[in-house]
Amino acid sequence: MSRAILPVFTAVGATLLGLAFAGLGAEISSPSALTGKVTSQAEGPMEGVIIGAKKVGSSITTWVVSNAQGQYTFPRERLEPGKYAIGVRAVGYELPKTSVDVTPDSAQLDLQLNKVTSTSKLAMQLSNAEWLMSLPGTGEQKLALGGCVTCHTLQRILFSHFNADEMTQVVQRMSMHTNNSSPLHPWMRPVDYPRPAAQATPFAKFLSSVNLSAADTFQFPLKTLPRPKGKATQVIYTTYDLPRPDASPHDEVFDAQGNLWYSDFNSQFIGKLDPKTGKVVEYPVPQSRLGQIAQGGLQIDIDKEGRIYYGNMSQMQIVRLDPKTGKMETFKSPVPESELGDAHLTMIDPAFQQVDGKIWINVAYATGEAGGTWHIDLATNTWTRVTYPEGSPRAQAYDVVADSKNNVYGMNMNNDKIWMTDGKTLKTTWYDFPTKGGGCRRGHIDSQDRVWCGAFNRNSMAMFDPETKKVTEWKVPTEWTRPYDAQFDDKTYFWGAGMDNDIAVRMNTKTGEFTEYLLPHETNVRHVEVQKSGPLSSMWLGDQHGGTIVRVEPLAP
Repeated sequence: MSRAILPVFTAVGATLLGLAFAGLGAEISSPSALTGKVTSQAEGPMEGVIIGAKKVGSSITTWVVSNAQGQYTFPRERLEPGKYAIGVRAVGYELPKTSVDVTPDSAQLDLQLNKVTSTSKLAMQLSNAEWLMSLPGTGEQKLALGGCVTCHTLQRILFSHFNADEMTQVVQRMSMHTNNSSPLHPWMRPVDYPRPAAQATPFAKFLSSVNLSAADTFQFPLKTLPRPKGKATQVIYTTYDLPRPDASPHDEVFDAQGNLWYSDFNSQFIGKLDPKTGKVVEYPVPQSRLGQIAQGGLQIDIDKEGRIYYGNMSQMQIVRLDPKTGKMETFKSPVPESELGDAHLTMIDPAFQQVDGKIWINVAYATGEAGGTWHIDLATNTWTRVTYPEGSPRAQAYDVVADSKNNVYGMNMNNDKIWMTDGKTLKTTWYDFPTKGGGCRRGHIDSQDRVWCGAFNRNSMAMFDPETKKVTEWKVPTEWTRPYDAQFDDKTYFWGAGMDNDIAVRMNTKTGEFTEYLLPHETNVRHVEVQKSGPLSSMWLGDQHGGTIVRVEPLAP
């Protein structure tokens, strides 16, 4: 369902887990604000339906999931009295427009879902992963199509009516857009290099063979993933609408006061969300490279002093904001403007700057001296580019992550190695993944200096242990999860998520058990931020296409 229908007032906090649910099985132990049963003519009681309640006038939605008997419950602590719009996520079903008055006493609302009979309605409910599962075609063709979800959902392509010749022009035009383009912000690359027609046409022919250019309905069966069940229903989601309709949250980080800071992938803002109230404050970021140059930023992070750092992509600058004073500083790349081309300053890690006064950044989409990993002393604005001996393995990083000694690890989803550059000597050592076929895309360091990351192309999550010098991998259960990022909670659980199947993944590192939490709406996830406090860790996600922030709170270990 769309954010326009839903996203509630909630008091977030770890103590609510204990108040709301008690132990495995999650029997409600506190008074409920709203309860009911979800049924349909086709199935009777329905397990795994995600139910959302949004108070009129609020920007926050609370979501719960029906159990094996079709019952759902919103704990009293999550819904204050008032009028709420109700919505659901259950592929293949829809709910008529529904609202309820929540009173100081417990409210009761049973939900009767209607089975979707229209193919086009069902198709609009599919996740990107369900499209990729449904489509005919080779693995290579599907991987190419999977690249389109960077900017928009697959519905945009598959509901189109372009024939092969028309689609060739579309594919050529799409190749000229930056990776942070969107329908509202169709940024173009500063260097004009459309894909040659000879390269675009084979892919265009495939796309026109599966869209609606030659038929009124799809000529292949639409496959859907099963609804959640068991432990996957024992969860509460909270979604926060951001104030701008074009907000595009990419990365998130918490400060010591409990505020969630986020980067905007499409626009020149740094955002701050108060999870208790839903209040959002945005800080405009100054621009120096104007015109048709992709605006926005990618990674956001925080140092030990509480200062916020922002990798400001095509602006090719580091942005530092001191929340205490409101002072915003920018630090420019030393590379001449004439040599920047399509360079993007993407990743930034100041976490252990206190060790030697330096931070690490990564510059992507660049040729020559602009690209690669840089070690930077911001006090003097001295930028040192990491170089490698001739004949070294390819070390073009997608993400860079600093350890407690302020050494940096590099990783790339198309490189089956992970590598570490010493912060003192700038010498690099490479480590192999156990099998070939790509490596990690994004990752995090834990309290033991181990690297935990999402192996995007391998549909797995991985951990590099610097003590053993080995990489351990765990395949995630559902195809096309493609974990973009992953993080360990320093206790038990390893979290990840990706852009395709709207599933947040939690793995118990002691037992190897996976729990997959279907998110309440289509969510294009790039970065994961694990909140480690409380009896169970929770995960926060930026919905890069939908302008929302999502919290996933498990209610059972």
